[in-house]
Parts: sequence; structure tokens; C-alpha cells
Amino acid sequence: MKIKLAVIYGICIWALIYILTKIISPIFTKNLSNFHIIIPIIMIIVIGFFGILYIRNIVDNEVIEGFFAGLIFILVDSILDLLIFIIPHNKNILVNDYPFHIISMIIITLLITTFLGYLAQMKIDLK
Repeated sequence: MKIKLAVIYGICIWALIYILTKIISPIFTKNLSNFHIIIPIIMIIVIGFFGILYIRNIVDNEVIEGFFAGLIFILVDSILDLLIFIIPHNKNILVNDYPFHIISMIIITLLITTFLGYLAQMKIDLK
């Protein structure tokens, strides 16, 4: 397990989700006030990208490595949310509905990273 790499990718995931949500969310919230799908879509894209970057360097036990990488991503996200938004009481679209954010983060992250690990162990012949 490459913990240092997983933590760095976790920080990058958190930062990109925050930045992309800040940029894209006002477009949707102005037109559709109860539109909460943009954050999970951004999470799927960003976690998928960094999950692929992490898993492609693993040679053994890709499924287990993917699952543990997902746990580290979730842990980093929770710690950064706590330090940046919750403790200082900074308002953010991610924290407005925090239970939805944390539940969707856990489900999406574990599914994506574990599934990427499963796909990485497969021998695929595209002929």
C-alpha cells in the first residue's frame, strides 16, 4: 500500500471537488434550486481519474488496494472538511447538506476504487 501517494491523491481529490463545485454549481443552482446531482457527478469523475492513477501502479491484490485507497480518500476528505469547513464554521455548498455529502462520498469512493481494482486484475484481450 502506497499510503503517501494515496494521501496526496486524496488531497488532490478534495481540492478538485471543491474547486469544480465552486465553479460549476452556481450555474445549476441559479437555474434549478433543488439540483443536487452536480456534486456526485464531479466526485465520480475526479475519484475515477485519481483512482486510475493510483491503481495502475499496483501489481498485486488490486481489489484490496483499491478498497484501502478508497478508505484513505474518504479519511482525507473527512479530515479536510472538518479542518477547513466544519470547525471554523465556513459555509460551503458541500457542507450545507453534509450528511448527503459524506454518505455519497463513502459510497461513490468505495465503489469506484474497488471496481477499478477489480478491473485492474483482469486480463483483457481486445481482439
